[in-house]
Amino acid sequence: MDYALHLFGALALIVNFIGYRQNTVNRYRLVSALALLFLSWHFFLLGAMAAGITLLLGAVRNIVAMKYRQRWILYLFVLLNVVFCLWEWFIVGNSALLFIAYASSLVFTVGSIVLESAQSIRRWFILAEGLGLIYGVAVGSVFGVLFNISNFTSIFSKMYQERRHKAIESARKL
Repeated sequence: MDYALHLFGALALIVNFIGYRQNTVNRYRLVSALALLFLSWHFFLLGAMAAGITLLLGAVRNIVAMKYRQRWILYLFVLLNVVFCLWEWFIVGNSALLFIAYASSLVFTVGSIVLESAQSIRRWFILAEGLGLIYGVAVGSVFGVLFNISNFTSIFSKMYQERRHKAIESARKL
């Protein structure tokens, strides 16, 4: 069981590292969906139900958002997050840590469906990654923590590259 836990965590880390380097939003969504699926199973095996559910919803959401980004899709995924959160809190009785996972998921949901530019998504996801990092530390997921640190590194390095490229292009025009 521990081998599967680590394998899914490592696969999520590797695939997600590739995801944040995509230049089109739909390629990002596709690669990210696979990484979210791996990380979802990692958290389920760890016993962190909130992260497992929200990441699974995130994988489905990213696939759906490749083609559909209407408001009703946004509302559906927000509703699913709220329903699962309330179910975990009131029925299952999980700890208040679940609110961190669901808050992160809601930020990702809005960003994935509403935003259409890879650059905007990266900026928006800084908040969600921070919440994910807090949750990963709280539940003791080494791969969850590494996943979020890797995401921060990927986001900031890609943003730096884009800024540098823009500055070079501006200098050439002078």
